[in-house]
Amino acid sequence: MMGRGLALLLVVLLGGCVQTTLAPSSNASLTARDRQLLAHAPYAQASIPETYRRHIVDYTRKEQPGTILVDTNARYLYYVLPGGKAIRYGVTVGEEALAWSGVATVGRMAEWPDWIPTAEIQARLGPYPKRVAGGPANPLGARAIYLYEGNKDTLYRIHGTNQPEYIGQAMSSGCIRMTNEDVIDLVNRVKLGAIVVVLPPGRSA
Repeated sequence: MMGRGLALLLVVLLGGCVQTTLAPSSNASLTARDRQLLAHAPYAQASIPETYRRHIVDYTRKEQPGTILVDTNARYLYYVLPGGKAIRYGVTVGEEALAWSGVATVGRMAEWPDWIPTAEIQARLGPYPKRVAGGPANPLGARAIYLYEGNKDTLYRIHGTNQPEYIGQAMSSGCIRMTNEDVIDLVNRVKLGAIVVVLPPGRSA
């Protein structure tokens, strides 16, 4: 009896430290267009490592609830919740020479956005069409969060992906990529004007 009681006490005491994997976004969070496009995505469904799946975790930094923080080193994005918690998502980040860091705000958000390759991307990776229509083959995926400094678009985004197999790696052209299911979940939570903090390589949360 004493052993069982001690075990129960330890479970109660340690319960607050346990990271709980969230279930995948329910169909209720998907629009009719989401269901249609994701049902016929032209890429293989990747097996995301457990550590990069969506979790609720303890959060001890000082950012206010509603803030987004990107830990470039660890390949995590945190959406800060009340009560010392955050939702942690696995992400793909920019290659070291291309990674952007700093403080921005959510200037706008879009569903299945068109992609307009920048001149730098055209020169380095192109040629691409001047505009790529939104859809599951589009590199921006299901949603995009546009990062602004003041009223100026930084040209950096948090967005979905058509390459989910790279979640947890540093290989993008600087933007932060999430699985389409995770970016839909994030966009359903975040507000226009929210603060976005992107830590530079070499500095971890």
